[in-house]
Amino acid sequence: MENPEKILELSNEFEAELIEEILKDRNIPFFIRKFHDSAYDGLWEAQSGWGNLMAPPEFKDEILKIYAEMSNTSFDGNQDLEG
Repeated sequence: MENPEKILELSNEFEAELIEEILKDRNIPFFIRKFHDSAYDGLWEAQSGWGNLMAPPEFKDEILKIYAEMSNTSFDGNQDLEG
């Protein structure tokens, strides 16, 4: 993967696993950089978040759209009624 850039800050492992599955299904290149370090017992997570999703810049808009759709969908697949 050439020239990856930070596309998203991920809040938790659940969010990371969900978007990972979606991006794999759509054959979008990416990697997830986790901030957890067992030596510091998660110290960097409190300061920097859970991790980042990195990808080539040409996929940024598509990934952000997927993330927005994912964030607006409840666990059972129905749309949230808020907003």
